[in-house]
Amino acid sequence: MAKYIFITGGVVSGLGKGITGSSLGVLLKNSGLKVFMQKFDPYLNIDPGTMNPIEHGEVFVTDDGGETDLDLGHYERFIDENLSKVSSWSAGRIYAEALNKERKGQFFGKTVQVIPHITDLIKQKIYQAEEKSKADIIISEIGGTVGDIESQPFVEAIRQVRMEKGKANVMFIHVALLPFLKVSGEYKTKPIQHSVKEMLSLGIQPDIIVARTEGSIQQRLKEKISLFCNIPVTNVIVCPDSDSIYKIPLILKETKMHEIVAKHLDLKIQELNMESWEKFNNDINLSNDKVKIHIVGKYVELSDAYLSVMESLKIAGFELHKKIEFIWVNSRYLTKENIEKELKGAKGILVPGGFGEEGVEGKILTANYARVNNVPYLGICLGMQVACIEFARNVLKICDANSSELDPETTNKIIDILEGKDRKNIGGTLRLGKYEAKLKEGSLAKKLYNSDIAIERHRHRYEFNNDYIEDFEKNGMVISGVFEEQNLVEIIEIPSHKFFIACQYHPEFTSRPIKPNPLFKGFVEATSKNQ
Repeated sequence: MAKYIFITGGVVSGLGKGITGSSLGVLLKNSGLKVFMQKFDPYLNIDPGTMNPIEHGEVFVTDDGGETDLDLGHYERFIDENLSKVSSWSAGRIYAEALNKERKGQFFGKTVQVIPHITDLIKQKIYQAEEKSKADIIISEIGGTVGDIESQPFVEAIRQVRMEKGKANVMFIHVALLPFLKVSGEYKTKPIQHSVKEMLSLGIQPDIIVARTEGSIQQRLKEKISLFCNIPVTNVIVCPDSDSIYKIPLILKETKMHEIVAKHLDLKIQELNMESWEKFNNDINLSNDKVKIHIVGKYVELSDAYLSVMESLKIAGFELHKKIEFIWVNSRYLTKENIEKELKGAKGILVPGGFGEEGVEGKILTANYARVNNVPYLGICLGMQVACIEFARNVLKICDANSSELDPETTNKIIDILEGKDRKNIGGTLRLGKYEAKLKEGSLAKKLYNSDIAIERHRHRYEFNNDYIEDFEKNGMVISGVFEEQNLVEIIEIPSHKFFIACQYHPEFTSRPIKPNPLFKGFVEATSKNQ
C-alpha cells in the first residue's frame, strides 16, 4: 500500500510548495523509493489548456497528452519520472465530472453536495494515482492558500484520507511564510501560527512545517514555532531563499527531512545517494561564462509563460558550464523598421510556441533576421511554423505564404489544419502528447539526438503542408524529422546555416537537470561559440 504526503501552503501564495514537494521527492527517490506526484488546483477551468499564459504561466504537457499546470514541469524535472493526466486535477474538472454523473442519474436522485460527492471524487483521484503508478509514495500538492474558499473541499478530502488510511500512512506538510521585518530587524512567527490555526480549524494538524524565509534563523524561533504549532522542534524545517531552485534538495538533505518522513510513515529507506545532484549543483557553481540568448515571444510580460524553455536553456548551459542570460523581446512590437535595432548583436535567437495571430509577423521577421544574418536559431512549435512561412515568402518568393490559422483566405497555406480536425472547439482538440519522429540520415537533428528517432511531446493544431516539401528541399531547407504514421513534418533545418533548426513539438518538456534535451544543448553550444 502506498503512503501519502499532502503539501499545503499558508500566508501567501508563491512560496514554493511545488519545489518543496519536488525536492522531497528527490530525497525519497534517492533513498530507494518509487515516487509519484500530483497537483490539485482550485480554479474552475477544466484544465489550463485554454488559459492565457500571461494569466497562468505555461501549459505543461504530459506523455499521454494531459494539459497541466506548470508545477508538473518542476515535478518531472526533479524526480525524473514521466507523469500523466492523473497527476493534474482542477476543481473545474472535478465538478464537471460530478455534474455529468448527476445528469446521467448516477447519484440515484440524491441531492448532490460538496460533502460527500465532491470530496469523494477528490479522494478517488488520489487513490487512482496509487493504482496507476504503483508508487511507494504519492506526493500531492494542494494549490492555493489554506483559508481560500475554493480550496476547502480539497483540504476536507485530504483530512478524510487520513481518517481512512490512518496516521501512519498519511503525512501533512505545511509550507508557510516566516517574514523578516527590516525596520525592527526581527523574524515574525505569527503568520505561521495563524496559518496553522486555520489548518486546525479545518481538522488538520501539520506534521512538518516548512518555514520559508530569507535566511537562516536562530534555534529559539524554531522552538517558538514548535511550541505554538504543536509539532516537535525537529519537524520545523527552515528553507531559506536560494539563488537556484536546484539547490533546494541539498538544503533539505541537511535538515534530514527524508528521515523525518520515513520515521513518521514507517518507511524502510536506503542510504541517501545524492551524488548526481551534487555533481549537477557543482556544474551550476562552475557556470560563470555568460551566454546571451534572445527569446522572441508574445507572452514575455510573464516569464513563467516560458518556464520550461528557460529551465531547459539553463540546464543545457550548466552542463556546458555556461550561465544563460535572457534577453526578452516582445514580438508584438517588432516591425521591419525596428527589427535591426531590436535584434542587433544577437548571438542566439529562440522563438517559442504560441497561439493566435497577434505578434506572429514579428516572429516571422525574427526568423528572417536569424536566417539572413547567420545567427543560431531554435524554433519551437509556432517558432517552426514562422520559419517555414518566412522561407516560403523570402526564398521561394510566395508573397502570400501563411498559415490558415492566421489567414484562412490565403491561397498558399504553408501551415494548415489536418482534414477531419475540429476547427471550432479550442479546448482539448490539439495534437497532444508523445509522438515519435524518424530522423533523416546525415541531418543535424540526428547528430544532436545521436539516434534514429526522437520521442517528444506536442501541443498544436496546425501542421506543415506537405505540398511544399519538394520546393523547400530544392531551395536548401531540409525536412529532417517526420512522424511517419501520418507523414507529418516534425523538424526542419538549414544545413548551410551556422545553426538553424526548428521543431513542431516542445522539446522543453523532456529536459532534465542531469539530461538536457539535445536541441537545447546544441543550440546553447552553437550560441556560445557565436559569442
